Amino acid sequence: MKIKFHYTVIIALLLASVGCKKDNYDAPSQKFSGRIVYNGEPINVEYNQVPFELYQPGFGKTGAITGTFDQDGNFSSLLFNGNYKFTIPPNQGPFRWKELSAGKRDTIAVEISGSKTMDIDVEPYYMLRNAQFNAAGGSLTATFNIEKVITDANAKNIDRVSLYINKTQFVSASDNVATKSIDGASITSLNNISMSVSIPGITPAQNYVFARVGIKINGVEDMIFSPLAKITF
Repeated sequence: MKIKFHYTVIIALLLASVGCKKDNYDAPSQKFSGRIVYNGEPINVEYNQVPFELYQPGFGKTGAITGTFDQDGNFSSLLFNGNYKFTIPPNQGPFRWKELSAGKRDTIAVEISGSKTMDIDVEPYYMLRNAQFNAAGGSLTATFNIEKVITDANAKNIDRVSLYINKTQFVSASDNVATKSIDGASITSLNNISMSVSIPGITPAQNYVFARVGIKINGVEDMIFSPLAKITF
């Protein structure tokens, strides 16, 4: 019995030693950050809904390091130093991502040697331009223009345009206290579009709301938005 007990103790100590070694590995500490942009202008999306992936070839790990974009298009990940490949998964984002032959997704090479900031260029289907918001008489009105960026065979129509308001800075179809939408088929001009929504009672009371306009594109899950605006009334 004593011999078995000694073996048990030795095995337990060895396992504890291995576990400690695994726990003592340094965590990734190099910050890789940036924005998704079109011609240097941030792409505004829904918070935590549009993912990206980073791969480290030759490191013995085939799975992706994943993250999501903030609603203003910013992103960040903590990485080890090394070489990575950045990509957007299929059918994600209100923009086109370059496809290679045989349906493979294009990747962007990222070299990490210390913290790094890098913008990621994409081609959106549409952009919202010159969004202006005004609150009066218990309503909030938005006026804006729409630019159709992709006009070739890959172009897509507008499903709807929506005005969202919320009591916090997170504003989307999932986060709002009021919304108003118009069908894409009802839009006769992409310039000087105007739409209004009633401002509901907010508890606890506040004299401001946050607003964004979003475009839902046919066949595209993710919406593209105007920049966030805070409106006092």
